[in-house]
Amino acid sequence: MSAGHDVRGRVISVVSAAIVREGALLVVRKRGTDSFMLPGGKAEPGETEAETLQRELYEELGCRLHAEGLMLLGHFEAPAANEPGCIVRAAIYCGDLDGRPAIAAEIAEMLWLDVVGADDPPIRLAPLLSRHVLPALCR
Repeated sequence: MSAGHDVRGRVISVVSAAIVREGALLVVRKRGTDSFMLPGGKAEPGETEAETLQRELYEELGCRLHAEGLMLLGHFEAPAANEPGCIVRAAIYCGDLDGRPAIAAEIAEMLWLDVVGADDPPIRLAPLLSRHVLPALCR
């Protein structure tokens, strides 16, 4: 999967982590935004998806994923939550954190969302999360 924007600038490619503990999914809200999403982000030139994920999680949460347990949940696409007219295309990996997450970098808020009760969440979720990731996790 290519990183960043396509030639039209309408597709944003990211790699994100679905981290589930005791039935709850770790979600974050970045500064200046209203929607919660999965931690992760865009690749730097030459990075693999796993390298991108490890770097982004360290920047955003101060910890990394256990590399041996990393599993691809899938590739999904949905309207971007914070960039009107853009589509986000994401590789979503399941894994467990090596350490305790803490808010860092551009993260304004972090919480654990009950996966079972996510049909009617008390927070605003990014379309990719609500339309694709939560249903995939519940299967």
